[in-house]
Amino acid sequence: MRALRRFGDDWAFTCRAAQRPPEGAWRLWLLMGGRGSGKTRAGAEWVHGLACDAARPIRIALVAETLGDAREVMVDGVSGIARIARRLRPSLEPSRRRLVWPNGSIAQLFSSEDPESLRGPQFDFAWCDELGKWRHAQETYDMLQFALRLGADPRILVTTTPRSTPLLKGLIDDRETVIARIRTADNQAHLSPGFLSAMNRRYGGTRLGRQELDGELIEDREDALWSRARLEAIRCPSPGPLGRIVVAVDPPATAGRQSCCGIIVAGLNGEGHAIVLADASVESRSPAGWARAAVEAYHRYGADRLVAEVNQGGDMVAALLKGMDESLPLTSVRATRRKWLRAEPVAALYEQGRVRHAGAFPALEDQMCDFGPDGLSSGRSPDRLDALVWALTALLLEGQGTPRVRGL
Repeated sequence: MRALRRFGDDWAFTCRAAQRPPEGAWRLWLLMGGRGSGKTRAGAEWVHGLACDAARPIRIALVAETLGDAREVMVDGVSGIARIARRLRPSLEPSRRRLVWPNGSIAQLFSSEDPESLRGPQFDFAWCDELGKWRHAQETYDMLQFALRLGADPRILVTTTPRSTPLLKGLIDDRETVIARIRTADNQAHLSPGFLSAMNRRYGGTRLGRQELDGELIEDREDALWSRARLEAIRCPSPGPLGRIVVAVDPPATAGRQSCCGIIVAGLNGEGHAIVLADASVESRSPAGWARAAVEAYHRYGADRLVAEVNQGGDMVAALLKGMDESLPLTSVRATRRKWLRAEPVAALYEQGRVRHAGAFPALEDQMCDFGPDGLSSGRSPDRLDALVWALTALLLEGQGTPRVRGL
């Protein structure tokens, strides 16, 4: 019985073919898959196996969207390195942001928010997780390339749910990239019984389902108001001095696990350009929770005004926000036209070059590039996009016949 248990715990026997490292000579292994498909487990097993079996102590870079993601997903997550390690278990040194194995191998944690932190260190291997969500994707990836200069055969594993970003598309098009794809359904034995059926009922056959469940790379909608190429062209990592700053809030229609409150921060620079500073949207929060998040964003960015849509909650929305901060300069807005008609003038501002993005905002930009005349292809509310529309309307379009704004 003990032998059977050991056999069942042996990754070499239990993993699927797509989760095994490619054979032969390669530098980049790109593993694209849906949510819960086993990407993280494959990455953790690959890194742990390298660290344990190396003939000498090696150095590995672990790069995620944020340092929090690197620790909570890649290291301490359910399928993270610390959870799957069965031999030579590494110890975490939080202050030094690294894992250390008993044999001297080291894995160091990095964030896509700070590409310059990769300037200086050097590594034998790297594991990049959720590259499709990285904030400064190209800069971070470039810095990592220069750091992979140890050993005879430096290699990189990229695990990600695909997004149509320039970096990811470039890696896919590179003939030297070894690509493997896995679907959420492929890992059904390790998922909640009702999860797949619920996801298939809601998202089966949709663009969002094909991306988030089947791991397909979905290009922009032809009838969308925005394109990823245009959004990439308007990034300005250093927004410079700003005049007015507003925080716009699109409250969810209902509370619950699937709810999202859109919260967008934007400011106006001296040249009259609007700069989108942050997507501070929150999911699965109570009314008090999303109201607190909105007020925190207002104070964090030193905003001049908070704009909130009141179609769904009416006076309750204002009461919630004022309850968090009675001195809050609050403006309520009420939509009188369809979402598409409200978004068109804002899309025109992008066409005119009057809007910039201070970094990448993957979840917001996914909605922008998937928003057509019939809404999002998933059928869900474009909550983040709605908040963006209100923020840019307040900064650039008020008084020009756009949605009515009513001060409180």
